[in-house]
Amino acid sequence: MSMRFGSRRQGRLAGAGVLAAATAGAALVAAPTAHAASVHVVTPGQSIQQAVDASRPGDIVQIMPGTYQESVLVNVPRLTIQGAGAQRVILKPPAAATAQGGAPKASTPDTPSTAGAASTPDTPSTADNAADVTPATTANPCFTTGTGICVAGTEGHRLKGVRIQGLTVTGFATYGVAATETDHLVVAGVNASGNKLYGIGEQKSVRAVFVRNHAADNGEAGIFLANTTQEEAGALDLDGARVSGNVLTGNTMGVVLRRVRDMDVLRNSVTGNCAGMFVIGDENTPRGGDLTIRDNEVSANTKYCAPNSHLPFVQGAGIVLTGVENTVVERNRIEGNVGTSQMSGGVVLFKSFVGVPNTGNTVRDNMLSGNAPADLADRDTAGKDNTFTGNSCSISQPAGRC
Repeated sequence: MSMRFGSRRQGRLAGAGVLAAATAGAALVAAPTAHAASVHVVTPGQSIQQAVDASRPGDIVQIMPGTYQESVLVNVPRLTIQGAGAQRVILKPPAAATAQGGAPKASTPDTPSTAGAASTPDTPSTADNAADVTPATTANPCFTTGTGICVAGTEGHRLKGVRIQGLTVTGFATYGVAATETDHLVVAGVNASGNKLYGIGEQKSVRAVFVRNHAADNGEAGIFLANTTQEEAGALDLDGARVSGNVLTGNTMGVVLRRVRDMDVLRNSVTGNCAGMFVIGDENTPRGGDLTIRDNEVSANTKYCAPNSHLPFVQGAGIVLTGVENTVVERNRIEGNVGTSQMSGGVVLFKSFVGVPNTGNTVRDNMLSGNAPADLADRDTAGKDNTFTGNSCSISQPAGRC
């Protein structure tokens, strides 16, 4: 995996580190704690997990430049994990996994086509990934084992105010960074690339901020937000979560939002994936939707992803809405998403695989060009009250949407 970014991407990551550090410092000044915050410095050859275990709420774990081979479980509130920079701090799977030829193979996750269906939970086999678990993370609650950094609260007690910034997480069997039962998690300036399933993912969590990260070449999605991966349930209100300013490339999907509500996806660069963004609802109550997707660049997502047991082949899909309601897609630049799959095109409304129509969605004021077979494709014949207004485009299916 290449970790050489262009100057524009380097600027984003560097800016994220400065901004995140300043914000973290302001937060530490403004928010009183029961003790003076401590800084736990970790150098190569030392354990990040041991530093986390020694921390108290409000502390900082400062990771110095180098390569670290471990999985890290975070369950301390208001903890900041601060790397020296995404190109200088590398977190890889433990040596046991590397010795066996890399991260263990994970099972196929619950991908978009299973929205609402009685599906296998998104929990790859523990046995398959046993080599990717250090003693500190044997009871890792982040969906499964094989996670780089797991941020975990418990049911009824969400872990609050954790920040992760300025490092690379790569080569893990499931997630680079995963979170469950968290409140106001911030992931900033992180390079989450080359992981078997997702770069950055969360479930059962609210008010997360994923900003200025780089997620590339992950097996499923660069960024993944879901209500829950373990059971059927209605959509979760994310209480204003935000995915903003990220660079997402070379994944199967750039962003997947599954069975969630009340969040924004803003100003991301999503290019070179099989599909740019998937927004997924189903028949449960409440339904997924009530989201805003605005000011993103979604271009040249022409990578081919072969069919599997959950999903037909995907290629050339820009922004796909399937089975969702009251979502606004506006002011995005959507170009050159070309393919021949069922979901190919610029903005595509597609009836969910469990038959739930899109309802009350708004697609407006987008700049669309060079998408094929269409810039705007409303393929949900059962959809109701979906509107297309003010878009700049050439071809729509059916005609008249441009």
